[in-house]
Amino acid sequence: MASGNLGLTYGGQEKTPSLSGETEFAAEAGAPGGLFHADYKRHDDLKQMLDSSKDSLKLEAMKRIIGMIAKGRDASDLFPAVVKNVVSKNIEVKKLVYVYLVRYAEEQQDLALLSISTFQRALKDPNQLIRASALRVLSSIRVPVIVPIMMLAIRDSVSDMSPYVRKTAAHAIPKLYDLDPEQKDELVMVIERLLSDQTTLVVGSAVMAFEQVCPERTDLIHKNFRKLCAVLVDIEEWGQVIIIGMLTRYARTQFTDPNINGTNHSEKDKPFYEESEEDDEKGKQTESLVLDPDHRLLLRNTKPLLQSRNSSVVMGVAQLYHHLAPREDVAIVTRALIRLLRSHREVQTVVLNSIASMSVNRKDMFEPFLKNFFVRSTDATQIKLLKLEILTNLANESNITFILREFQTYISSQDRDLVAATIQAIGRCAAGIKEVTDTCLSGLIALLSNSDELVVAESVVVIKKLLQTHQGSHGDIVGQMARLVNRITVPQARAAILWLVGEHCEKKRVSKMAPDVLRFMARTFANEQDVVKLQILNLAAKLCLSNPKQTKVLCQYVFSLAKYDQNYDIRDRTRFLRHLVFPSTEQALLAKYAKKIFLASKPAPVIESVFKDRDEFQLGSLSHYLNSRVVGYMDLPNFPAVAPDSNVRNVESPRPVIPVTSLRGNSASAPSKGKKKETFYSESSSEDDDVKDESGSSDSKSDSSSEMDSDSAESDSDESSSEEDPDDSVNISQQNIVRLSPSLSPSPPAQRLSRTLVIESSSESEYSSNSSDSDSNDSDKVVKSSRMPPPKSNLDLLLDLDVSDSAPVMASVSGIPLGTLASTPITDSSIQPASAAYTSTRPTELVSSISSGCGLQVLYRYTRSINLYSPSMVTIELTLVNTGNEELTEVKITNKNMPVGISMHEFTTLASLPVGATRLVTVGIDFGDSTQNVSCDLVASGRPIKINFRPSVGELIRPVTCTEGVFINEQGKLKGMNEHSFSITNTLELEDMKNISTKIFRTTNMASINSSDPNTLRFAGQTLSSKSLVLVTILVGTNPKLSVSCEKMIIGSMLLAELKEALKN
Repeated sequence: MASGNLGLTYGGQEKTPSLSGETEFAAEAGAPGGLFHADYKRHDDLKQMLDSSKDSLKLEAMKRIIGMIAKGRDASDLFPAVVKNVVSKNIEVKKLVYVYLVRYAEEQQDLALLSISTFQRALKDPNQLIRASALRVLSSIRVPVIVPIMMLAIRDSVSDMSPYVRKTAAHAIPKLYDLDPEQKDELVMVIERLLSDQTTLVVGSAVMAFEQVCPERTDLIHKNFRKLCAVLVDIEEWGQVIIIGMLTRYARTQFTDPNINGTNHSEKDKPFYEESEEDDEKGKQTESLVLDPDHRLLLRNTKPLLQSRNSSVVMGVAQLYHHLAPREDVAIVTRALIRLLRSHREVQTVVLNSIASMSVNRKDMFEPFLKNFFVRSTDATQIKLLKLEILTNLANESNITFILREFQTYISSQDRDLVAATIQAIGRCAAGIKEVTDTCLSGLIALLSNSDELVVAESVVVIKKLLQTHQGSHGDIVGQMARLVNRITVPQARAAILWLVGEHCEKKRVSKMAPDVLRFMARTFANEQDVVKLQILNLAAKLCLSNPKQTKVLCQYVFSLAKYDQNYDIRDRTRFLRHLVFPSTEQALLAKYAKKIFLASKPAPVIESVFKDRDEFQLGSLSHYLNSRVVGYMDLPNFPAVAPDSNVRNVESPRPVIPVTSLRGNSASAPSKGKKKETFYSESSSEDDDVKDESGSSDSKSDSSSEMDSDSAESDSDESSSEEDPDDSVNISQQNIVRLSPSLSPSPPAQRLSRTLVIESSSESEYSSNSSDSDSNDSDKVVKSSRMPPPKSNLDLLLDLDVSDSAPVMASVSGIPLGTLASTPITDSSIQPASAAYTSTRPTELVSSISSGCGLQVLYRYTRSINLYSPSMVTIELTLVNTGNEELTEVKITNKNMPVGISMHEFTTLASLPVGATRLVTVGIDFGDSTQNVSCDLVASGRPIKINFRPSVGELIRPVTCTEGVFINEQGKLKGMNEHSFSITNTLELEDMKNISTKIFRTTNMASINSSDPNTLRFAGQTLSSKSLVLVTILVGTNPKLSVSCEKMIIGSMLLAELKEALKN
């Protein structure tokens, strides 16, 4: 018996020796994977089947081999048996053989070279799939010897009739370039030919080859730019991703910055709809001159891709708009990005990373979708942290109450990383929004008593940063934190406490306990972390300089311990401090300034988003995601100062690169104007006819024909839509603009709508071969757009803040937007509205007769009465006095510039105001529970006078009355961050209860509530817009206290500040 056939029979199973010398048992025939057991004879049956003369056995063997490869099993030892079947006559077997060869040709290069002649013959096969597979296998053999053969094969394939073969040739170009970079010049010529291909199946692959071989050759894109924009919608999804990225970089080199010098205004700079027609015409001319028609064409043709089901396509369009579009156009990508947050976890992470970067400078885009970024319990930790970052970036005066309430729920989460990040986010909000700094600081101090050590430690670190940014005396807070030094074990928190104690060691309360803190830390010095040891040394030096009597010996002891520490940084710090604190005679000069060095005021730390500096990377790229430059990243070019000549993109007449002879005997001459677009897919359609006549598998023919038919069907639908009446196309473009969602992108006024239509018509005229027809079409579009009525939308009433420093301001209280957060209106019948207890009868000057320039003096006062136009409006009475020498005519209010959520009802126009006459008029303004500026022009005899309305918080409240029990019950619901209190130190002012009530009534429009306690004063009111309760309590006694309770934290905080000021004066 031959040794190769040696076998033993044991228990009904064949036992064969393995290569390692160990005995293995063959799996049972019926067992799963029994055909693929691991011994040297495991593939004998497959080899016998491949050597068989029957195609059915070969086909079955190839199917099993491809199944092994799909499962990740190694089938490389079958390469000799498989490669022999490359000459098989059966089309199905041949296709599977090529699939196998593509997988293993690079590993088995020597054996693959033996069949090189077979691959070359297959390049002439009648079946397009065989030709493409042969080229794919040929390009997978990574041997420099066959570079000339590959180059010849690619050059022939780009002229192939089949778009599938040309697509495969485009994919082979980068492989050949990696194998031999010296072939670049010839490959660039091939890429140029592929870029001019008229088939959408080829264009995406051609651009991919362009990006990998010669991305710097923008001259190859010039004549194909408009074609790429036109066919972008019809290209496969991954081709769209590549083309969008390429066009983004191309546009950055060919067009000027649309947002430079404020040329294209943001939402806040949009002109009001009452502007004159002359100003509107100037705006049209400015925008049409600045925004290149090709630039607008790129933005318009990529916009439909925001509805793509492929997340990468949507992300690509979003980054294109972010880097190229005018500010007012970028908002259209918001809804598409929000839609992607419903995708898989990996997609959410990338999208949220991009949104976090965009939200740093584009807060208005995502603010209406604030709730979509709330953290869910099922979210991964990374997604939670990204959502938290976005919420922090979007925080402003109008929504901070809403966001802080959400942050409160996150602190009690079981996710420790989320809790730590939430506390840091609260600190960022407190540092960025001054109106809530005290509230957030109080909440963080309350967290110091939390049972979770992580919460306490993170709170300590954040409080330290806030105390640096918030000037003032913080002895009580530092003393409270110093008591935690023996409880907290987190090194960063302990170091922060020691730094605060040393920084405030000269304060009265801290100076008493600082030596005890140093004494405690000296006892545990040897066991502390390095960061804590460094702060102990700093604390010892500061205390020795400020209080040498108690701490000099203790400081020497700490320095002695640190002198022999294992860490060289600590030893170096010790030597440095010792010579400053305990100088020798030669070093006494520097020691005189030691106290100024150590106890000097430190600059406040800048607390900002970690995504602030990611603008250097392209949005959505791997480098942007990692915030680090990766291999292969190409920097986004800067916009040119002057746009290059746009004539390089003009193409006189489209002509096919590869001539195709029609089988039906049609002429190959240039198509007529009416049939121009029909030849766009003519090449592919003729190739379908050729493919149908080819010999081969019926399956392959049906697949290719169905693919081409779908393309031709899309082209027919495109032609039918493009050949409609020009008026219809204008209507469609109008709908696309007007149908924008209010929360996504507010509809611009009619002037901006017609302005956009002018640009679109000018860009479309570039593609018309007959200039007279295009001119007439464009003129029709302009006329039609000018006749359009303004859109009937409430969004047109949204005005933006534009306050001039020289304009007179009504009140001295600094205004901040408070927003219109949803709150539950008071429906309790026990709470009833009341009349104002105090109304000022003395008006205040708003505009002097000198500053007006026309002798008009304007006085104002708050009437505190219900406005007849809307009960949520503040009623302001204006006194108009003509102190000049001539009669004033047409006195009215125009050019109202108001933030979102604020409305105004102006007075009726006064026809005339005679010399010396006085008129009383009333203005109603719904401030939306905010103290933002409302700017407008008071016009008299055609002369505009800029005025600003900015109320105090007390005027945004209407008085209500209720019983004492209801007051106490409602006040009990408004605890925590909704309650603001202040200890009154000036007790002399509390002796007269009536005087206190008078001051309260003058400051705020509230009603007094009967109290059973003679030492307690209670006042109640409601905000005008949201009907939120505002409750004020003043306790008079041994510990006098003023407290304000309100659901809107900013209202309560600002009202407390106003009442404190009123009680002092």
